[in-house]
Amino acid sequence: MKLERSDFDEERGFRMGMERLLDRREFLGEMGTGLGSIALACLLMEETGPARADTRLPNPLAPRPPHFPPKARRVLQIFCPGAVSAMDTFEYKPELQKRHGEPMPGLTGVSSFQGGNGNLMRSPWAWRQHGQCGKWVSDLLPHLAARVDDLCFIHSLTARSNTHGPAMLQMNTGFVFEGFPSMGAWVTYALGTENQNLPAFVAIPDRRGLPPNGPANWNAGFLPAAYQGTAFNATTPIANLNPPKDATPQGERQVRDLLGRLNRAHLAHHPADSDLAARIAAYELAARMQLSAPEVTDISKETAATRTLYGADSPDPLKASYARNCILARRLLERGVRFVQLYCGACASAVDGLLNWDAHKTLKADYERHGPILDQPTAALLQDLKQRGLLHDTLVLWTTEFGRMPTHQTGSEGRDHNPYGFTAWMAGAGVKGGFSYGATDEFGYKAQENVCTIYDFHATALHLLGLDHKRLTYYHNGSQRRLTDVHGEVLTPVLA
Repeated sequence: MKLERSDFDEERGFRMGMERLLDRREFLGEMGTGLGSIALACLLMEETGPARADTRLPNPLAPRPPHFPPKARRVLQIFCPGAVSAMDTFEYKPELQKRHGEPMPGLTGVSSFQGGNGNLMRSPWAWRQHGQCGKWVSDLLPHLAARVDDLCFIHSLTARSNTHGPAMLQMNTGFVFEGFPSMGAWVTYALGTENQNLPAFVAIPDRRGLPPNGPANWNAGFLPAAYQGTAFNATTPIANLNPPKDATPQGERQVRDLLGRLNRAHLAHHPADSDLAARIAAYELAARMQLSAPEVTDISKETAATRTLYGADSPDPLKASYARNCILARRLLERGVRFVQLYCGACASAVDGLLNWDAHKTLKADYERHGPILDQPTAALLQDLKQRGLLHDTLVLWTTEFGRMPTHQTGSEGRDHNPYGFTAWMAGAGVKGGFSYGATDEFGYKAQENVCTIYDFHATALHLLGLDHKRLTYYHNGSQRRLTDVHGEVLTPVLA
């Protein structure tokens, strides 16, 4: 553009129509004002930015405030590996019952995880309405049916994978690949823990074995190692906790004091070594747990009435074991453990549906084995938390990795995998009891009403803990990572 003399003003510089060029003095002055605004924005971000622990502190698990006042102070996540069928448990599909044996409209030629699908297959159990809310629940779960007024069902979840391992990782970490922090790790990273004598995050595996992916379901990923879960259950105590038989208490204290001084001196010269900080914190916690852990895991102190309520003395050893794990979960929660992950089922076996809910071939026989294991102990846990005054500030999550097909697999009486629509539920702090959100289609195949994602589920859980899922971040590999990645919206209709 050619500038004419008439465009120049002696005091204000060149003008071009409605715009003008700045002279040097004005440019530097306005640039200084802009830098001040940037600095102010950075200071405000420090005050209102992501909740993150200072891993340089002596105790990375010290309790910390959330972003805003929470409804929940702690979380219990119950996980049923194997993909529980919603149309056989919590989501009644009368059209599926009515059209049993007919071809499913629109499914011709569609292959699912293990191949072909046959005709529509009704649930083998009767359905009844329960509670003041009138929720339909299958007769497979009569004890949980009696608790429906405390439960908030989400019937329109969708998953990104139809394979157990990746789908379980998504439900637990937000991603289908290993290496990302679990939800429990994110929560303890954000909030710390209220009990310094027990782990902040405990995973309780099933007696039958670890779930698919094993410890990847409760690890810390790229977060500092202090936030990973500690795995034990009512049958298997915390590994390597007891001191050597010939050690004396005084000798143990002296050794720990010396090691503590050496470790802290080394850490002072290597402040970025999160593994070392986690190891120091773990050793110090282990020393305290030598006194506290035996007490919390000793369920023999529970009353006979409590053991009967849960079914802890059931003649079915698997049900009795899960019941004792439920009691352990309650004991951990009431002692201030921040996040407890409780499993009902293990990894896959050579026989589908034997060790978990993956009923490809014989759904009725498999679920009549798994249903009673889950039902009474879980319902008793909800009842016990409520009568002890813990449910009002404990968020309970019941989860599975995806759903199942409304048809039978070709040549079998089971259902194949289905990531397009499945059910989870919440209970306790801040959620509506006796409420159902979303729905799948008339057969239970695809989420149709209020379709939501696992990202939304996680965002809602964090919200109930007083955490903004968009502000809970950790810098890793050049970006601020989140449990919800770049997705997720709080499911506000489920909030009380």
